[in-house]
Amino acid sequence: MRKYVFNTDHKVVGIQYFFLALFSVIVGMALSWAMRFHVAWSGARIWGLQYLSPVGAPGGVITPEYYLSLLTLHGTIMIFFVLTTASQSAFGNYFLPLQIGAEETAFPVLNMLSFWTTFVALLILLATLFVSDGPPTSGWTAYAPLSAVGKDAGPGLGTGQNLWIVSIALFCVASVLGSINFIVTFIDMRCPGMSLMRLPLTCWAWFITAILSLLSFAVLFAAAVLLLLDRMAGTSFFLPANLLVNGNIQPHSGGSPLLWQHLFWFFGHPEVYITILPGFGIVSHLLACFTRKPILGYRVVLACMLAIAFLSFVVWGHHMFVSGMSPFSAFLFSVPTILISLPATITTLLWLGTIWGGKLRFSTSMMFCLGFVSTFVTGGLSGVLLAHPAVDSYLHATYFVVGHLHMVMGVSAIFAIFAATYFWYPKMFGRMLNERLGLAHFWLTFIGVYSIFMPMHLLGMSGNPRRYAMLSADFLIPLLPMHKFITVAALITGAAQFLFLTNLVWSMHKGEKAGSNPWRATSLEWTVSSPPPVGNFTRELPRVNHGAYGYGETDAGRDFILQSDPFDMQVKP
Repeated sequence: MRKYVFNTDHKVVGIQYFFLALFSVIVGMALSWAMRFHVAWSGARIWGLQYLSPVGAPGGVITPEYYLSLLTLHGTIMIFFVLTTASQSAFGNYFLPLQIGAEETAFPVLNMLSFWTTFVALLILLATLFVSDGPPTSGWTAYAPLSAVGKDAGPGLGTGQNLWIVSIALFCVASVLGSINFIVTFIDMRCPGMSLMRLPLTCWAWFITAILSLLSFAVLFAAAVLLLLDRMAGTSFFLPANLLVNGNIQPHSGGSPLLWQHLFWFFGHPEVYITILPGFGIVSHLLACFTRKPILGYRVVLACMLAIAFLSFVVWGHHMFVSGMSPFSAFLFSVPTILISLPATITTLLWLGTIWGGKLRFSTSMMFCLGFVSTFVTGGLSGVLLAHPAVDSYLHATYFVVGHLHMVMGVSAIFAIFAATYFWYPKMFGRMLNERLGLAHFWLTFIGVYSIFMPMHLLGMSGNPRRYAMLSADFLIPLLPMHKFITVAALITGAAQFLFLTNLVWSMHKGEKAGSNPWRATSLEWTVSSPPPVGNFTRELPRVNHGAYGYGETDAGRDFILQSDPFDMQVKP
């Protein structure tokens, strides 16, 4: 039991997080398939749903309320249990100690507790599918007063909403525990010679993300507790006086629904960068390896990540432009929203500069890195439009925001996760993934996500509201063919992920055995066996003599220098 379940080895915890995220993304993808199928063919039966929810999907036909329930679960699972978990908790846990030359994280037991708290949170969230009133219909943002009233507000807003709140509160606790462990490990556990400016950018990204998580998830935890008190203890933090719901006047007074929005989005916008900043580190790290060049502007990339982290805490109001805030307040939030695009732009230009003139190797990892740059730029450009209050007022409640969110936050983060998986799989499991299957997986996914989410921007500009279960208004009927196209693209793109799953499972047993450094990379995890032993470094901790990106021709007849190589080994000018 201690070896396979309650194991405190950071590598085991990282793999546990990886497979939890993998399970979660399969569930989230299945939910999105059901939603897309219903939007394109509203009266069609989806076999099996009638057994899961006889009330929400009688005869397998999704009701409008159950559509919102599926939407809530899809958003919650993907944002919290996939995008937040995979790149930070899975790869960060596995590789941060290895890359800084540590035997273990600072608090191994805390690390293990963080995973199992996350696991329990996921089980509680999935339990909403099986309670009598079903999952909540309040969306992944759980806006009050809908989420605060209780069962009077409609299906899913009784027991289902309570379980959702408890799940998110537990996830917040797990994230805070994990963040404390990451921060102390980064600061206190570095091996001899590993100065701050010799650290791989992945380590900096995980450290900065841990700080964001510590500060923002603490706020969301407090908000979740207050919301639960409104629902179960009769308090009035988010509920105003004389609120009439389904013919019943609610016994509350003095609360403000906008308070929930402020608390949620104070967490919510840093959360965007909690999902994307690990991708910045991963892409920077991998581009250097597969271009055989040092990353261009190491210190500038680091400064940009720090600037993004700081600015992410002062832009939350741009999610509330249509909440009735004054034009002056909207202007104050609009300016830093535009400013935060500058460090992101600078980082992108430095990535392109790294690629320029490099000895490119188009491995699957490299292709997903290039895909990350593409989708991040595409999604970011649409975000600049939403930074303007006048434009956002029209587009805010439309599919334009759905397309933007998925491109810049969802797809980009997923591409970074795929890049990291193809890159570090040999180190984690001792075998190589199949490159042909990997490249087929990349191209089908890359073409697929553009086919899904770019048309959503057009739907939004045509005025198509988001969250609608079916297209009933006359002006929306002409948009139905585009919805069908998106749905077919989503089904094909989702099916392509089974190539990845097949590759993942097959390669564990039949893949080519990996050496200690199959990519000829420079950081410390490539100096140990694949997979690494317990304690990581068998004899003594390494001594670091070089930076993380020593790529170039050397006197030793190779084009890279390991960080632990002797100091007199240098790249030729």
